[in-house]
Amino acid sequence: MAVKLNRKALEHARSLIKKGKVERDIRDDWSEHAPSTDDENEYLDKHGFDDFAKWHLGVDREKSEGTKGSVSFPFGDFRKAHRCAIISLESRAAQYDHDDIAKAAKELLELIDAE
Repeated sequence: MAVKLNRKALEHARSLIKKGKVERDIRDDWSEHAPSTDDENEYLDKHGFDDFAKWHLGVDREKSEGTKGSVSFPFGDFRKAHRCAIISLESRAAQYDHDDIAKAAKELLELIDAE
């Protein structure tokens, strides 16, 4: 499978959660809380692709490096990790047999819910 766990993003998510930078929202909120295309482009312009990629648990090395298409499974809004995003991505990752990403998402949810 081309999509693999982005370990830098996992560490970034863990760090955000440990610092309390997490939105404890419910599953269906992600459609409203997800960054827009304009938000993504603005973040990319200001922070670069490496920082942008740290907000996505999936990375596809077969896609053109440094493009939005090479990352997937976003977990936050560039300020906080969102519980709703992690719930959503865990389900999608499991559906498409990205077991390492689904397992990482489950771990993140456990961290969020433990606090």
